[in-house]
Amino acid sequence: MALATAGRRGAPSVRFVLLKGADRRGFVFFTDGRSRKGRELRASTRAAVAFYWNRLGKQVRIEGRIEEVSPAEADAYWATRPRASQLAALASEQSAALASRRALIARWTELRRRYRRRPVPRPPTWTGFRLVPASVEFWTHREHRLHERELFVRTRAGWRRQLLQP
Repeated sequence: MALATAGRRGAPSVRFVLLKGADRRGFVFFTDGRSRKGRELRASTRAAVAFYWNRLGKQVRIEGRIEEVSPAEADAYWATRPRASQLAALASEQSAALASRRALIARWTELRRRYRRRPVPRPPTWTGFRLVPASVEFWTHREHRLHERELFVRTRAGWRRQLLQP
């Protein structure tokens, strides 16, 4: 999914992240909390995501508040990750400047040796975030650019539906 955040001065940033969970509480993804996205999510606590399926002519946009998942949730997901991915997360300070790719691979290799016979610990900075939806928009492609758009906005009484102009 495409994740949009903003820095303290309002500068937008968008990148693709892997959706790892969706339930009635929201949409969950994981990252290094020290990364640009992690810092921006903690600073503004608001974000937006978009899903797009070109072949289907459909898009879903979601806006809402961000909450960090519990350490137990982060631990549970960490345990399901492939070992090589765990080592990569431990080796990398995501978004920080990198002296060389060779240095990163050397760090990963050293960690692989260190944890050869032990579980790879979840770094304390590696966490998850949940986007709690405040609004959800469904967009469907139609001929002549007369697209269908339905917006659902969360209210205290539930969800309010509204049609939008293309």
